[in-house]
Amino acid sequence: MDIRPWKHYSATFRRVMMVAWMLFMAISGGRRLCDCKCAFEAIFNFGDSNSDTGGFYAAFPAESLPYGMTYFRKPVGRATDGRLMIDFLAQAIGLPFLSPYLQSIGSDYKHGANFATLASTVLLPKTSLFVTGVSPFSLAIQLNQMKQFKSKVDESHTKGIFGKLPPPGIFGKSLYTFYIGQNDFTRNLASLGIEGVKQYLPQVVAQIAGTIKDLYVLGGRTFLVLNLAPVGCYPAFLVELPHNRSDLDAFGCMVSYNNAVVDYNNMLKAALTQTRQAIPDASVIYVDTHAVLLELFQHPIPHGLKYGTRACCGYGANAYNFDPKVYCGNTKVINGSTLTATACGDPYNYVSWDGIHATEAANKLTANAILNGSYFDPPFPLHQICDLQPLV
Repeated sequence: MDIRPWKHYSATFRRVMMVAWMLFMAISGGRRLCDCKCAFEAIFNFGDSNSDTGGFYAAFPAESLPYGMTYFRKPVGRATDGRLMIDFLAQAIGLPFLSPYLQSIGSDYKHGANFATLASTVLLPKTSLFVTGVSPFSLAIQLNQMKQFKSKVDESHTKGIFGKLPPPGIFGKSLYTFYIGQNDFTRNLASLGIEGVKQYLPQVVAQIAGTIKDLYVLGGRTFLVLNLAPVGCYPAFLVELPHNRSDLDAFGCMVSYNNAVVDYNNMLKAALTQTRQAIPDASVIYVDTHAVLLELFQHPIPHGLKYGTRACCGYGANAYNFDPKVYCGNTKVINGSTLTATACGDPYNYVSWDGIHATEAANKLTANAILNGSYFDPPFPLHQICDLQPLV
């Protein structure tokens, strides 16, 4: 479904539809949201802010508007204006939005859990969140949380107490998704440069491959691993990372950094091929989100968008609408002037929400592209396994 018609309805109509949808979500409880058939009864997600549905802000409450403004009309722990790709994936197979594992109030885990948190890395951080902003919930921690989750499910089953937990047999009937690695790639780029970062990227892909094997032991059999986005097109990195004008391509993206991402993605793809050989009865699928997002950044207009390398929410007297001193939603006094990074009124026209994360519109377009199966390697018949629902 094209996103463009939605914005042409009146604001009142859109609010009514949003309220109706949220009420439907609330009364549906832990049940599937449709009668569609799907082999997957749950999703377990591992990742960073690109797929965090509220874990980080459950641990460190701080999020405020304009985050969440488009769909939820309030902050809900997502680093965008609305829904994420993982939200659209859940919707497509008829499942509720994933509850964050760290969220103790209001969560329902009958159809899976989300272990992703904003600022997470694959490799164990060597510093504190309060020093460098890196989340303490690295992939190894997320895996340990998953192991604890399964242990609690098994324990509850033996006691005959289920509550909002799934049955023990759910783990072999679940989809395991990964969208992580971007922070490992970008957090040291400015200080170490591309060649410096490349030194530890083999450890990153090895850790992801090892985590898949550990989840296989827990019962997992289907894994979708999303590759890295073209960070050389992100407004924040265009402002913060050193580069020359000669490094910019015809679309305003940094060639050297995007080439380095391609090198990483190829390394990840090769590691997943080896993992597939080690667990041949599992489906280990490489998902090329990079290709979709690169297309959106380079050619936003044919896809119903207007702005590629400009952030919707930000501040800055530059083409990118991004200033690292004043992030989206923040107000600061700098040199005697009060500066506020505000959101645009039309996020549906942007690829980038805040300079670092995609808008709901871009997430929806990317999810649609993924769901049609064209970006799976090897080919994976998701549309045959599940009666996929159109994204709304």
